[in-house]
Order: sequence, then C-alpha cells, then structure tokens
Amino acid sequence: MIVINNHKEFEEWLGKEMGVSDYIKISQEQINKFADATLDHQWIHTDPQRAKSSQFGSTIAHGYLTLSVTPHLWEQIADIRNTKMMINYGIEKMKFNQAVKVDSEVRLRAKLASLIDLRGITKAQLDITLEIKDSPKNAFTATLIFLYHFK
Repeated sequence: MIVINNHKEFEEWLGKEMGVSDYIKISQEQINKFADATLDHQWIHTDPQRAKSSQFGSTIAHGYLTLSVTPHLWEQIADIRNTKMMINYGIEKMKFNQAVKVDSEVRLRAKLASLIDLRGITKAQLDITLEIKDSPKNAFTATLIFLYHFK
C-alpha cells in the first residue's frame, strides 16, 4: 500500500500504476443484500436454481454491486492521509466487460491518469480495472474521479 500525505506526493504517481488490491469474493448473500438495497431482484442475480440454466450457469453480481466495492478496494491500494474530506466526484468511460459470477473473486487495479489542483482541492482521476480471478476478461473499466481536500 502506498501512503499519500499531500498533493505533491500524489503528483509522483501521475501516469503510473498505483497498485493492485487484494481479491475479495462476491457471495450470494452479498448479491441478495444488494438486491434488497436497490430493489433490483432480477432472477439472474437472486434465483440460483433458475440461473443454473442461464448462459452463465449461476447467478451473477449486479454490475453496480461490482462498482460499489471499488472504494473499499481503492483503500487497499492507497492510504490518503491528512484530508479534511474526500468526495466521490464522478465516473467516466464506464464499461462493463464481463459478468461476475457468484463466488468469483475480484480485485482492483488503479493508475493515476490525471491530477489537478483546484485552489487547494486535489482532483484525482484514476483509470481503474476490476479484474476477475482466473478470467481473461475484466469485469469493467472506468475512470473514477475523487476530490481530496488536504489539511
């Protein structure tokens, strides 16, 4: 894990891969809880018996569930310190590439694509990839935008 204390230290990573998180498993329980939270109970996510006959052979995670674990995985890559606040500012170029089957393991790979000082607030754009263990295709790619207000 890398430690970043200020904008200047962040700049050292511009254009570079910042790291890769550990793998986490996406369980059926997690998928069911996400379905409850989002009111998206489509059978491909929540009905293991019916999903066996699908093209996937099992249930799959909601695409937005896989996206929602990125802040947790990002915190495994970088410890951003000395901040008053961090804001999830946006997502650009989001593309789901491969369904994540239940019990698959995923991890995050992050590269610092852009860094701008907005009068004391650091705007960081991260090119991210959510990789699926033992799969040649990734779950998704996107550019995440965070705002960090350093002390």
